[in-house]
Amino acid sequence: MAKRNKIIYWIATALLAFGMLASGIQQILLTKEMAEMTTHLGYPLYFIRLIGVWKLLGVVAVLVPGFKIVKEWAYAGFFFTMTGALISHLACGDYSIKEIAGPVMQTIFITLSWYLRPEKAGTASTE
Repeated sequence: MAKRNKIIYWIATALLAFGMLASGIQQILLTKEMAEMTTHLGYPLYFIRLIGVWKLLGVVAVLVPGFKIVKEWAYAGFFFTMTGALISHLACGDYSIKEIAGPVMQTIFITLSWYLRPEKAGTASTE
């Protein structure tokens, strides 16, 4: 069971990292598609660049060994960002698979990666 969980963890983490990296770069570069989506959702354009930078930093935090508390914050930030994106799309009437699949799938990858992470983070030590 531990080997299966490790495989699922790495697949989910790789897909999470790839998705966040790809969208983060698009957001920092403010591609036409990202600018149109951001404007459609009613957010200012500077906001999406800030989210992009945070995504790239979060990917580094999740992939680099150690830094348990930083990882927890990165997972939380990813979760809030993706669920916020999903709610924003739904609130604007974007019900198509194209609009909501990304946030839904990323939320699943975030949850799996966090739940199956090898080193469970915590602030209290029992040692």
